[in-house]
Amino acid sequence: MAGRRGGRTVHDLRRENRTALLQQLYFNGPMSRNELGPAIGLSSGSISNVVAELAADGLVEEAGSVESEGGRPRTLLRIVPGCGRLIGVDVGETRIRVELLDLSLTELARTERPLDLKGHPVEGVAELVASAVHEVLDAGRGHPGPLLGVGIGVPGIVAHTPEGAVVHGPTVGWDAVPLESVLRRACQLPPSVDYFIANGAGTLGQAEMWFGAGRGTQNAVVVLFGSGVGACVVTGDAAQARAVEWGHLTVRVRGRRCRCGALGCLEAYAGAEALLDRWREAGGRPPLGADEETALAAMMDAAHPREPGRTPEPTALAIIEETAEYLGAGLSDLVNLFQPDRVLVGGWAGLQLGERFLASVRRHLPTYALSYPVSRVSVELGRLGPDAVTVGAATLPLAAFFARGGRPPEAPREAEPPAWQGALRGRALH
Repeated sequence: MAGRRGGRTVHDLRRENRTALLQQLYFNGPMSRNELGPAIGLSSGSISNVVAELAADGLVEEAGSVESEGGRPRTLLRIVPGCGRLIGVDVGETRIRVELLDLSLTELARTERPLDLKGHPVEGVAELVASAVHEVLDAGRGHPGPLLGVGIGVPGIVAHTPEGAVVHGPTVGWDAVPLESVLRRACQLPPSVDYFIANGAGTLGQAEMWFGAGRGTQNAVVVLFGSGVGACVVTGDAAQARAVEWGHLTVRVRGRRCRCGALGCLEAYAGAEALLDRWREAGGRPPLGADEETALAAMMDAAHPREPGRTPEPTALAIIEETAEYLGAGLSDLVNLFQPDRVLVGGWAGLQLGERFLASVRRHLPTYALSYPVSRVSVELGRLGPDAVTVGAATLPLAAFFARGGRPPEAPREAEPPAWQGALRGRALH
């Protein structure tokens, strides 16, 4: 029988040591053995043993050397980028984006599928995801490493049940949809491949906190501004990021009807779909037959013409400014409640509207927020572009890989929430 220390087996301790070393190398590497010991609290002998074990598993390799003071050069270590592959999926409201990445999150292959969620039952969405997943796997066939899992960002609330992840997305017509089991049937990947399903705003937040504009802070709000709006609140560390249904905060009593069925939601005024609807109602004319992204670009150009001497369209300009005020008011609630150091705005619509729109949001925010928390917060655009949700989705199987100490999954994932949620305690931001 394996020995126990304080209720943990020797196997548990070895896994924890492997996890700590892999995380340290991933976020702060390359590093030498001498640096790793103090960083994770292990003796030099333990570091040597864990490194030897990880190297034998093909997870860690040498990455050059650096001079040391008065001694032999120190060998640097890093995680082998090709020791595993990850798939990130962004199920948006206008398209599905799928990427195959290596362990360093370098893109190996990508594809997209146009989508109108309102016109697609979950089985149809799953078939589109499945065809895109197999396309990137075929395109990336020459790259080494096992597939470590598929991460999926979706609109709506994700609940974990014994049968797998279930999605509640009233704005897209999904009522307790058993998405994980539907995807397993559609994708037909090996049973050992885990699926990690999370709210898209949460995966956007995870990506920006790990690799984007959130680095260096542990308290942030990350806003997803697309067809609708959502947010992710990060307090303490990125492993504790949680999506909140911010788009369904009431901003006007007896206001416009939201897609969720309620009256006066922020999303009924501030999402791209609502913004364009309001422009049409006021007499604006988006390009005939244009998709949402093209129509929003046309509206922005009407409000802020690029051509010198062209007069802005007053209706478009007024609605964009009003939308900035609604977002400023909505953000004030998040600032007052959570007192973040940063608010980061991402999503295709947020990035498309850009810095000029964000300047208007900043201008309105102090009107509605308490003076002390708003004086300490900065409002910035996300840095990862339109791939942020996809990259964030890919971090979910990556975090689970770390939690297992780099070992392959031994059995299908438990439906309990996710081991990965606590796997990166305090490490993602340093």
